[in-house]
Amino acid sequence: MLRQDSTDTEAPLFGEDDDTSRLSKSKIKHPLVSFFHLFFRASAIVVYLFSDIVGGGFIPCMVTIILLLSCDFWTVKNVSGRFLVGLRWWNQVDGDGKSHWIFESRKRNSQNTGSTAESRIFWVGLIVCPIFWIIFVFSTIFSFKIKWLAVVIMGLVLQWANVYGYIRCKVGGKSDLRDLAKNYLGTQLFKQAMKTEEP
Repeated sequence: MLRQDSTDTEAPLFGEDDDTSRLSKSKIKHPLVSFFHLFFRASAIVVYLFSDIVGGGFIPCMVTIILLLSCDFWTVKNVSGRFLVGLRWWNQVDGDGKSHWIFESRKRNSQNTGSTAESRIFWVGLIVCPIFWIIFVFSTIFSFKIKWLAVVIMGLVLQWANVYGYIRCKVGGKSDLRDLAKNYLGTQLFKQAMKTEEP
C-alpha cells in the first residue's frame, strides 16, 4: 500500500493498521491531528510576537518558544504527516554506523488517503509558518535584538527540516530537488518555444 524510497535499507511500512473507512474528500477525518498540526507552530509565533508585551522576561519566553517548536517538530514529523497526507520521513543508523534517510508515502489509490481539506491544512501550515521565521531572522538582525537570534534560527531550522523532509517524500526520496527544478524549467521553456514557433 505504500511507496518507500530509501537508500540501501529496508524498513517496515506504515499505515497497515489505519482505519479503512471512506469519508468525503472535503471532510476532515482527523480534527485533533489537524488542530495540533497548526497549534504548536502558531503558538510559537504568537509567543514570540507578544513576548515584549507580556513582559515575562526573555528566559521564560525563550523556553516556552523552544518547547512549542520541539512539540511542533515532533508532531509534524511523526503524526500529522502520516495521518493528513500519508507521508513520513526519518533517519536511521545501521550496524556499521552509516546514516540512511528514508522517505515514505502512501500510494495514491490507497483507501487510507486523507481528505483534500486535510491536505490543504497540512501543506499551508507547513509552508507558511517557516516564512514567518525567515522574517523574524531578518527583523532580529535589523532591530539589533541579537539575544533572540538563536531562538528564531532554531525555529527556522526545525520548521524547514520538516518542509525539506516532506517535499522529498512527495517528490520521491531518490530524486534530487535541483534536478526536479531543472526538468520543470526545461519543460516550461520547451513549451514556450513550441508556442512561439506555431504559425
